Amino acid sequence: MSDVNLREESEVIEKLVNILSNENKLKEGIGIYDTPISNHKIHTGEKQYQCSQCDKAFQHKLGLSEHQKTHTREKPYQCSICDKGFSKNSTFKRHQITHIGEKPYQCGQCDKAFSSINVLIYHHQSVHTGEKPYQCSHCEKVFSQNGHLKTHMRTHTQEKPYQCSQCDKVFSQNGHLKTHMRTHTQEKPYQCSECDKAFSQIINLKRHQGTHTGEKPYQCSQCDKAFSQIIHLKIHQKTHTRETPYQCSICDKGFLKNSTFKRHQRTHTGEKPYQCSQCEKAFSQNSTLKTHQRTHGPVA
Repeated sequence: MSDVNLREESEVIEKLVNILSNENKLKEGIGIYDTPISNHKIHTGEKQYQCSQCDKAFQHKLGLSEHQKTHTREKPYQCSICDKGFSKNSTFKRHQITHIGEKPYQCGQCDKAFSSINVLIYHHQSVHTGEKPYQCSHCEKVFSQNGHLKTHMRTHTQEKPYQCSQCDKVFSQNGHLKTHMRTHTQEKPYQCSECDKAFSQIINLKRHQGTHTGEKPYQCSQCDKAFSQIIHLKIHQKTHTRETPYQCSICDKGFLKNSTFKRHQRTHTGEKPYQCSQCEKAFSQNSTLKTHQRTHGPVA
């Protein structure tokens, strides 16, 4: 590529980054204003609008109003095609583009095009430049997108702004809340193409699909065993190291698997979380409950 083309490409990317920066400022309520008072706030970092439900503060009332919707779960912008709701008009408009298939943002270095400028810049940084300009102030991790940095920061602050409306669980990411909500709705949108099984998470579908293909790509380096899932390989490898990371604080027994450790703990606590639906009996293990249920005979 010639020096002229490189300069032109650089100028385009710089413009895109500036546009995205301005979009992010608008999202955060900073705004692009010309008044002396607003300019003063931008330079001094003054944030006079405080959220009453958490410790976040904003320079402008608009930013506070947009943020408060994360607490109320208000989603005034409704998609007429798929019924999804959105708290911000800008997010709603970007979503609508996914239905019409429009991809107005073209990458200057390959033939890919995208429906939003955010995705184009992410693509350019992750594929073409590898640039990660967002640095965590608590550790050495860097990110290509400011949103990824914000999500990562919650691992340090322990902030969990996403509250389940049906139980008291809270989450650091909206995606985790959506996945959790399926435990209440019983929604299973990921359908296996080989059988009639469906799953609430795509990762569980992928694990299941390995039972059809028989593929076992995860090979143990110390023996000839292979596994369809990496988690099974990691558990197996502990049999070589004799590692027992789950230690009982009552009797000092060590366990290879967390599930085995939890079952063991019930021998001390007497907890019986598995309740029979046809009588009052309860059991410490699910397998024991299933054995018991057979004594009632087949369900009519």
